[in-house]
Amino acid sequence: MKNKVEVKQVTKLFGTRKKEAISKLIEGKSKEEILKSTGVTVGVNQASFDVKPGEIFVIMGLSGSGKSTLIRLINRLIEPTSGEILIDGQNIVTMNQKELLNTRRKKLAMVFQKFALFSHRTVLENVAYGLEVQGYDKEERLKRAQESINVVGLGGYENQYPDQLSGGMQQRVGLARALANDSDILLMDEAFSALDPLIRKDMQDELLQLQEKLNKTIIFITHDLDEALKLGDRIAIMKDGEIVQIGTSEQIMKEPADDYVSTFVQDVDRSKVFVAENVMLKPDAIATWKDGPRVAIRKMKEKGISSIFVMGKDQTLKGLLTIDNAVQAVNEDRWVEDYLTTEYPTTAPDTPLTELIQIASESKYPIAVVDQEKLKGIIVRVSILSGLVLGKENVAVEEEKEVNVS
Repeated sequence: MKNKVEVKQVTKLFGTRKKEAISKLIEGKSKEEILKSTGVTVGVNQASFDVKPGEIFVIMGLSGSGKSTLIRLINRLIEPTSGEILIDGQNIVTMNQKELLNTRRKKLAMVFQKFALFSHRTVLENVAYGLEVQGYDKEERLKRAQESINVVGLGGYENQYPDQLSGGMQQRVGLARALANDSDILLMDEAFSALDPLIRKDMQDELLQLQEKLNKTIIFITHDLDEALKLGDRIAIMKDGEIVQIGTSEQIMKEPADDYVSTFVQDVDRSKVFVAENVMLKPDAIATWKDGPRVAIRKMKEKGISSIFVMGKDQTLKGLLTIDNAVQAVNEDRWVEDYLTTEYPTTAPDTPLTELIQIASESKYPIAVVDQEKLKGIIVRVSILSGLVLGKENVAVEEEKEVNVS
């Protein structure tokens, strides 16, 4: 799969003594040292990353980290000092103004933090503005604008003005305007940060739902790690103009690149990030379809457990056999399958831990992690607790302490 966006060694310097500053960057001097010695501000320092088609790639960092400068470099609202920026394999850094304008119109759309709406235009007119600039006739641009308005859930508000809408609705207008252009790539600069927390959460959820339908390539800027972890397929963390780590939510939580990243992740609610497969354990013992009740009892006795999952001939999960039912099967000289129970909790591998905490606390049996009817692992209470408190890498250490509850 070809990358949709490629950023290669992109640097942006603000000031007059750029050549001297670049030399000092190569020497490994810090942003502060370069500013002090040359008066040049390092906006972005040799940033490199790629974005795949349909990916939500989040760039995050504190104020002054260079994240907003970087996203503006991607569509050349700011001119890079050096480096390459490839959109579908074409380097926009070397494009003339006509080529750049054409690329922006067809492939790039931007959603701003402050909505950037025209107060004297209706919702419909605001959404259609980009198409108007591109020269679409009125009938076509209003038709496409209306379709985008419906997509973001603002049908019925076409004739309202921005000051008649809530903050969340105004941001939907900005998103609809970007979607109306039918661009492959959405650049979203702190798009939700001006919203109240509850509205912000709703917009995050709506963006994820829209992405399932539209499959856009999205580069999303934020200073909020929880937002980054929720939205990002991958995340790039910036500091002082440099990208210090790129990875999935789990990679960043599990293996922060340095102390700077560690300070971000230490207070994160892991239940929002980890899923069932992150904390599931290998079953201590299982019975197969051909095992009789005596074999099942022997396996439970060897492992000191009071119930055991039973697998079918095709390795699908058939049910759970308790020690009491196994003894009854022996006494009545009947097969194990006649005494299986299915009254135990199950979950998919990608279920967030937030949805499993209550289930684990109330169930007397382990949670079975099942994918296509096959048992992938089990979750016991300690799996969740150690995963939340210690992280995935420490779950195995706790396994022996609690797995025998099954």
